Amino acid sequence: MSELDSRLRAVCDLAVAQIREMAGRHEYDGQVQDLSPAGVRAGLAALGEGPLPEDLHDAAHLRTFEEAARVQFEELELHRRSPLLHLESLDLATYDREYAPEAERAAAKRAHLSLWPEAVDNAIASLDRLSAPVATALLGAVRGLASGVPADADDSVREAALKAHARLVEHVEEASRSGDPDASLGAEGLARLMGTGEGLTVDLGRLAERADAERDRLLAMLAESCDRLGFEGRAPLDVARELVKDHPGADGVVDAARAGAERAIAFTREKDLVPYHDGECLVGVAPESRRWAMAMMSFSAPGEPDGPSWYHVTPPDPSWPERDIEEWLEVFSATTLPAINVHEVAPGHFSHGRALRHAPSDVRRTLMSLAFAEGWAHYAEELCVEEGFAPEDPRFEIGVWLEALIRVTRLACAVGVHTGAMTVEEGARRFEADTHLAGPAALSEAARATFDPTYGRYTWGKLEIADLRYRARAEWGAGFTLKRFHTAMLDLGSPPLGLLGNALKG
Repeated sequence: MSELDSRLRAVCDLAVAQIREMAGRHEYDGQVQDLSPAGVRAGLAALGEGPLPEDLHDAAHLRTFEEAARVQFEELELHRRSPLLHLESLDLATYDREYAPEAERAAAKRAHLSLWPEAVDNAIASLDRLSAPVATALLGAVRGLASGVPADADDSVREAALKAHARLVEHVEEASRSGDPDASLGAEGLARLMGTGEGLTVDLGRLAERADAERDRLLAMLAESCDRLGFEGRAPLDVARELVKDHPGADGVVDAARAGAERAIAFTREKDLVPYHDGECLVGVAPESRRWAMAMMSFSAPGEPDGPSWYHVTPPDPSWPERDIEEWLEVFSATTLPAINVHEVAPGHFSHGRALRHAPSDVRRTLMSLAFAEGWAHYAEELCVEEGFAPEDPRFEIGVWLEALIRVTRLACAVGVHTGAMTVEEGARRFEADTHLAGPAALSEAARATFDPTYGRYTWGKLEIADLRYRARAEWGAGFTLKRFHTAMLDLGSPPLGLLGNALKG
């Protein structure tokens, strides 16, 4: 693993948790990002010092991330508005990934835990603009941090960490009672946050129109697929709510995911959809610290020695109420799980992770646009429909449309909540109207907009990739192939959306 140059390092220092986890830069192991007011000011002051890379794309890529950090921490001061950055910084789950010998990871976890008291003091000093909706939405996650504290930690370190955690919980609880009732960034704030992070100027009105148009397209596709399955004349979302009840039992979730992952990898290789078909993808139950996620990819990160990637799935806990178990298992239905498999595995995140390991520069291997990463995996779902995955079973298509409807509703909800055009409650009603979600699940999705304002990135990224593919077909003519197009994009790593056009210049 090469040492990062100082200019790139300054950007990484302002995103320690993400760089450690996704880029695999384990020189950050055992460290907690200083998110105190003074620490953030020092981090911002270090940005932009030193020469840019000679490669024009890499230079623009790095500058985009520098500007995004300034907007996030200086203009919008998100470290003052949300516990999310602090939660990510405190989280110990990354050390449960098998990227290094267990003893080495355990030592790093202990060092990290010993810094909790200081990190919590910094969090409380910063979180003076925490709104009531954000505090309420994240209170459960804040409380849940304690479950990650290892039982075998040194008694004094464990006690100090848990006392610090209790102070953070108290701070967030108080904000949930007395914080500002308005969590919105405002139209300008949201546009700046989204746009600078991707090197684009964002027109939120136009983006909302695209979300509505995409919603209408997806609903039409869903209706067609339901008709082919024999449900002609019935409301498609009602059909979907019945279909997701066909799922394995809790003891069959892992086997279903494993079989689905193998099929997705074989299909991607057969169609030669991505530049690299190497690497090993294992499937199993998520480590206890990551069981908040139903399904997730933990790929062998580009800064790590090559090893297996893990597609983690989480069966429901048998101690849960029966209704909660049933709702959890619906995610693994014969309709929705196949779409999740291609998203998480191939040609989605696992395939992207393999390409990141081959990216030609530190900038491309390290600085990852989440809008591209999630947009790519989401694009991969419909790509598989186009290329004939599971042609004998329309339920695969239905699952793709259902997942896409949730993602596009996130985009509409984020724009609505942060521009003041929509309340969280109205957002929940939109989820109930436009997706198969209802009740608490719909409300939870809408509330996520308050603390994750860019969670429309899945659809946004997908739409930008689709636009670029249209351009590539026009410019390359007979020379266009999916393999060529996908390789040109993935050679850029996980680029800001505004730089995607560089894929057509090679």
